[in-house]
Amino acid sequence: MSADGYAFVSKRVSEDRQPVRFMYREQPDQHEDSGWRFFSGDESEEFANNPDNITINALSTVTMIDPDVAKHLDAPYGSAFERNTATDPFVKSDWTTPE
Repeated sequence: MSADGYAFVSKRVSEDRQPVRFMYREQPDQHEDSGWRFFSGDESEEFANNPDNITINALSTVTMIDPDVAKHLDAPYGSAFERNTATDPFVKSDWTTPE
């Protein structure tokens, strides 16, 4: 597991401490960016697209909030994972990362 770098995290996860139910990894824009994006899964599209609702956090912070994400952090760019409830295991998603 690689917990280096930072990720973009929905405030539902970073501030409300909701478990991650959807995450994906895209090609990063900066060296320190891991490419990971984390969401609680209950954000509306409007909420998720508003930059004021996204925080930048260290991957280690995200794994403290939800340890279940740790085993997927080495997944390649283009990976996406989801789960129905906070206690379900993550499964690969067929969602594709934005271009």
